[in-house]
Amino acid sequence: MEQLDHCRACLAPKPYLFLPLGAHPPANMFVRPSELEEAQPSFALNTQACLHCGLIQVADQIPADFFRQYLYVPSGATTMHHHFDELAATLSRVAEGGLIVDIGCNDGLLLRACNALGCRTLGIDPAANLAEIANGRGVEVHVAYFDPAVAKALRTERGPAKVIVTTNTFNHIGDLHLFMEGIERLLADDGVFVIEVPWAKDLLEKNEFDTVYHEHVSEFSLLSIAELGRYFGLDVVDVTRLPIHGGSMRVFLRPAGIAEPTPEVGQMLAEERDGGMLVAATYDAFADRIGRVRTDLIKMLEDLKRQGLKVAGYGAPAKGNTLLNYFGIGPDALSFLVDRNPLKQGLYSPGMKIPVLSPDAIAREQPDVLLVLAWNFFDEIREQQSEFTSRGGRFLVPLPEPILVG
Repeated sequence: MEQLDHCRACLAPKPYLFLPLGAHPPANMFVRPSELEEAQPSFALNTQACLHCGLIQVADQIPADFFRQYLYVPSGATTMHHHFDELAATLSRVAEGGLIVDIGCNDGLLLRACNALGCRTLGIDPAANLAEIANGRGVEVHVAYFDPAVAKALRTERGPAKVIVTTNTFNHIGDLHLFMEGIERLLADDGVFVIEVPWAKDLLEKNEFDTVYHEHVSEFSLLSIAELGRYFGLDVVDVTRLPIHGGSMRVFLRPAGIAEPTPEVGQMLAEERDGGMLVAATYDAFADRIGRVRTDLIKMLEDLKRQGLKVAGYGAPAKGNTLLNYFGIGPDALSFLVDRNPLKQGLYSPGMKIPVLSPDAIAREQPDVLLVLAWNFFDEIREQQSEFTSRGGRFLVPLPEPILVG
């Protein structure tokens, strides 16, 4: 297993280790019923910060082949449909009829929205099972890990990409510099590279430690993306803050000299520096807060059990498995999890091995409290579960601090 002793983005040496989370199985390695007695592979989840550029990273990189079969799909959340419709409209304007390439296109939700606007598109994704879903939606997908060789071949075959977009995939990339070599080869001379990822400053301020897992090897500051882009002749020219996934940013990069950065770029860079993202004490304080969240949440679950209440979990996201495994919350505390993604139903959560059922189980099993592991979609979940709340059901939202709602 690869372990880094430098920053993935700016290459500065000796990142600061501030939150060792212990050994975890890969967060999307759900367990089949026939595998329940088998030991799962687990890897160290050590969280570091680069005090030069503000990148938060996991030192250990799991084997790349893990992504050949993948269980997360954005289509399961209504919020993501609306989000990608808006992004597709933006990309369509920027592309001006040119080719749009989505790296890590997953089940094709974004490119389907682009196609509906008449755009020329191509998806790239290593997961054959998801490419099949995307193909069924009329989205063309090249099944491969993106690298310079793939970029060169596609440019020869299709021509340069006017827009390359990656949404919540850039944070999965172990070798960012190799990836960026590919971007450099595929992007048109007047093209735009659009990165959408969670913002590391929101992670720190909202205690979102669970967004760190072996697939999310990086949590980006804008400064870290700017430093990385300079290695490849790309400037950050615009940035938009987004509420999605607990706080994200959409970053626009273009070849140097084409456009001046908007005021928002300078404002966010200054906010990161002034907010302590390059100071060790910021990360120490964060680790202390996570320790208190852990203590408080476990106590609340124990109190609910003592009252004779039945507790289940809503959502089986990768982030939820970081929280469950680090806090040691298993089937003794949660009777089951529910998730709308049929690819996860009938399986068991990695590490803690809690059964994952369809949301129909809420009406059938009648839990009193739902621990919201997919907290980034809480508003949508609460709206969907009006029947649960009408009979007195409550939600336990774990972050930024545990709170009972309902």
